[in-house]
Amino acid sequence: MAKSKTIFYCQNCGHESAKWMGQCPGCKEWNTFVEEPVKVTAKGKGNPGLTHSDLAVPKTLSEITLQAEERLSTHIGEMDRVLGGGIVPGSLTLVGGDPGIGKSTLLLQVCKYLSDDDRKVLYISGEESLKQIKIRANRIGEFHESLQLLCETNLDMITQIIEGTKPEVVIIDSIQTMYSETVSASPGSVSQVRESTGVLLKIAKGMGVSIFIVGHVTKEGAVAGPRVLEHMVDTVLYFEGDRHASYRILRGVKNRFGSTNEIGVFEMQRVGLVEVKNPSEFMLNGKPEGASGSVVSCSMEGTRPILIEIQALVCQSNFGFPRRQATGTDFNRVNLLMAVLEKRVGLQLSSCDAYVNIAGGMKILEPAVDLSIVMAIVSSYKNRPIDDQTVAFGEVGLSGEVRAVNMSEQRIQEVKKLGFTTCIVPCSNLEAARDIKGIKIIGVRSVREAIDLI
Repeated sequence: MAKSKTIFYCQNCGHESAKWMGQCPGCKEWNTFVEEPVKVTAKGKGNPGLTHSDLAVPKTLSEITLQAEERLSTHIGEMDRVLGGGIVPGSLTLVGGDPGIGKSTLLLQVCKYLSDDDRKVLYISGEESLKQIKIRANRIGEFHESLQLLCETNLDMITQIIEGTKPEVVIIDSIQTMYSETVSASPGSVSQVRESTGVLLKIAKGMGVSIFIVGHVTKEGAVAGPRVLEHMVDTVLYFEGDRHASYRILRGVKNRFGSTNEIGVFEMQRVGLVEVKNPSEFMLNGKPEGASGSVVSCSMEGTRPILIEIQALVCQSNFGFPRRQATGTDFNRVNLLMAVLEKRVGLQLSSCDAYVNIAGGMKILEPAVDLSIVMAIVSSYKNRPIDDQTVAFGEVGLSGEVRAVNMSEQRIQEVKKLGFTTCIVPCSNLEAARDIKGIKIIGVRSVREAIDLI
């Protein structure tokens, strides 16, 4: 008979402990441990019918044959890009994000395109009724008969239905609503979420079914979800953006079948999520002309160059401690760059409030935008606008030098394609861009040289 005991889980990272602790040793968060009962099988009570012939047999590398994996296209170019070329059969994918961000809408659109290809798709919802899903589906378009809907939260029953219908793709919306009768904890708890994901993983690998599971995340980390499951699934996708804004960004955090650097950009419209073919043009929409403190930079997201507008506002502080704020980039990096300007260039910024913003809602942590941030700060401080047809990128060191960045040729090609006439780059990248014609390329070695161009 199974024994029951109590284990404490961290809701933020899933760390286990035999006793309650105020601070989690894994993620260093406070007051995140919750008590949950679990069942433990007694020692020596394993499967008595297991024989030596049932055990897995080790193999050498030469005995393993490889076949080209056939991926299922979602017919959504931005999502295929993030997945690494399409859906891999037998994969388990976690789609995380804040509630209401558009995860269910995106996956319902994927179901539509897959069903149009006569792929058998099963959409299982534990949050909405069939009528609610029907209302949302009517906004997206007409669906093929190969799409089947199911409202169920009992995992044992879901397993039987999947084994009976044998679909190619299964959507679980959401993992927090599923429960297994073998676990005594309530749905949404760490124990239930882990057990449910483990069962779905066995189904995906055993039957070759591609399964997408939706996980809700709150900013407080109060709901057990994706952070606990990231090590169990094959792919982790995060849907980012402000629910009140029109843009959405799909970012790959983990991918066993492709790159984790790619992003997909979507725009929320009345008919659902529409992919943005040219994110650079979308991000620069509404850029002011002739305004100080505004500079365009080029950042690489995987293999895709994206032009973004960096804004800075520097003004005299009325308080003893000046206020600093960074939106869309690293706050500590902005403070470091301002210290470089004070030490290497001689600007007196210690008595000024400074605000740096990445327009469009993008979050950029790449060091290649350092030069643009520096130029935007100086432009606002001196109230001198930078030419609207100029783009700058480069990494800034502590000595004030401008260091080379990777994939500079692709960045300059993107700058040229969008009609900009001048590009300020590190001198180390001039050699890679010597064959690019039709755009003026200026190389700088230090921050002071770049500021002299303003």
